Amino acid sequence: VQLVESGGGLVQPGGSLRLSCTASGLSFSSYIMSWYRQAPGKERELVATISDAGGSTNYADSVKGRFTISRDNAKNTVYLQMNSLKPEDTAVYVCNAKRYYRNYWGQGTQVTVSS
Repeated sequence: VQLVESGGGLVQPGGSLRLSCTASGLSFSSYIMSWYRQAPGKERELVATISDAGGSTNYADSVKGRFTISRDNAKNTVYLQMNSLKPEDTAVYVCNAKRYYRNYWGQGTQVTVSS
């Protein structure tokens, strides 16, 4: 199983980024997909989750109204659209796939919000 994130980078406050996570080696449409983030010196934080069919989403309070999680099961890919970015959004963003006892992680992509 492999989860590969992309789309991170350096962006100014107020800017936008779209992260992608492409999965291989698993039945993608059967997995709940999530984005987590971890900032230096802080614990890993659950940012957003989307159900296997994409009909249900949940967000951390800190990103509600700014971030949108979506998925394309035909492309085995989950996305995180991040708008109105703030310096406190700076972190490594990691993709997660979960189904019952199976739990897989990507390597992460760095997002830095700074002027």
